[in-house]
Amino acid sequence: MSISMMKFLNQTLCLSLVLCISMTTMSFAQTCSKYKFSSNNVFASCNDLPFLDSFLHYTYDSSTGTLHIAYRHTKLTTGKWVAWAVNPTSTGMVGAQAIVAYPQSDGTVRVYTSPIRSYQTSLQEGDLSFNVSGLSATYENNEMVILASLSLAQDLGNGGTINTVWQDGSMSGNSPLPHPTSGNNVRSVSTLNVVSGVSAAAGGAGGSSKLRKGNIHGILNGVSWGIMMPVGAIIARYLRVAKSANPAWFYIHVFCQASAYIIGVAGWATGLKLGGDSPGIQYSTHRSIGIALFSLATIQVFAMFLRPKPEHKHRLYWNIYHHSIGYTLIILGVVNVFKGLEILSPKKQWKNAYTGIIVALAIVAVLLEAFTWYVVIKRRKLEESAKSAPHGASNGSRSQYA
Repeated sequence: MSISMMKFLNQTLCLSLVLCISMTTMSFAQTCSKYKFSSNNVFASCNDLPFLDSFLHYTYDSSTGTLHIAYRHTKLTTGKWVAWAVNPTSTGMVGAQAIVAYPQSDGTVRVYTSPIRSYQTSLQEGDLSFNVSGLSATYENNEMVILASLSLAQDLGNGGTINTVWQDGSMSGNSPLPHPTSGNNVRSVSTLNVVSGVSAAAGGAGGSSKLRKGNIHGILNGVSWGIMMPVGAIIARYLRVAKSANPAWFYIHVFCQASAYIIGVAGWATGLKLGGDSPGIQYSTHRSIGIALFSLATIQVFAMFLRPKPEHKHRLYWNIYHHSIGYTLIILGVVNVFKGLEILSPKKQWKNAYTGIIVALAIVAVLLEAFTWYVVIKRRKLEESAKSAPHGASNGSRSQYA
C-alpha cells in the first residue's frame, strides 16, 4: 500500500511540473501589409508590433534622414490615450521622445509631442530632441492612427537602428493617467532598423532581458513555492501513515522541501535583480510576500537543527511551530504565484494550468485526508482489540521521525 501511495505522489508531482512548464498556445498576428489607409497614404514597410494591438507603417528617406511613420493602435476603448516614441539614448521609457494622441469629448483628436524625462511623467506637451512635421491623428472604429515625419539624421545609430516604445493608458478628463506597470505595457519596446526593416524586441531576438528574467523568476517561484512546497507537505502529512514507509517519507519530505527552498531562493534573488533593474516600477504586495516567504522559509530551515527528539517534553510545541510556519508558507506561496501571474500577464493557459495543478493537489489532499483518518481509526480499533485480548497486547514502536 505504501509503495502505491509513493508512486501516486510522484506521478502527481511529475504531471504538475509537465503541465506548468509545457502548456502554452500559438498566437497569430494581424498582417499589417493588408491594411489600406483612408487617406491613401502608402508606406514602404510595416511591422506587426507584438503587444498592445499596435502596428507601425514607415518609409525612410535616406537622402534627408526623414522617417515617415503611421502608428496604428486598434481595439482602443473610450477614454484612453496612446503614444509612440523614439528613444535616442536607451531602450526604455526615460529619454523617449513621444507622440501622444487621445480622442476628446467633442469628437476631435488631440495629438502632440512630449519628451519623457522620468517615470513620473504626466505626458506634458513639449518639443522633442528632433524635428517633427506633418503631425496628425484620426480616431475611427476604435482605432487611433498617428501620422508624422521625423528628422532623425542625427539620431540614427548602429547602421540605421532606433529604439522604439509604444504605450496606452487611461484618461482623467483631458489629462493622461500613468499607464499600467505590468503585463504587455512593460513589454512594448523594440528596436527597428529603418534601412533594412528588421525589427526585434529590445535586448535581442529572443525577447528583452527583463522579460526573460521575469519568465525565469516566475517559473522558479511557481515550481518551488507554488508546487514543490505543497507536494512536500502532502508527503509528510499522508505518506507516514503507512508504517512501511518509515523513515523513507521523512527523507523524501526533507529532500522535496530543501529543493523547493533552494530553487525558491534563486527565484527570490532573480526578483530582487528585476526590481533593481526596473526603477519606478514597484509591486509592493508581491515584493512584501516574497520577502516574507524567504524569511519564514529560512527560519524553518534553521529550526530543523533545533528539532527535539519525539519523546522530549518540548517536541509538541516545536511541532505546532513547524506546522504553523509550514502551512503559512504554502498559503503565501500560492497567493504570490497568482500575484506574479497578474504582473507577468502570460497567456491565459499558464494561469489555467497552475490553477488546475492547485485544484488537483487540493483534491488529492482531501482524498488522502479521508483515507488517513480511515486508516488511523481502524488501526486504533485493532490496537484496542489487541490490548483487551489475553496474551495479545503489543505496542508498536513510535517513529523517531514523527
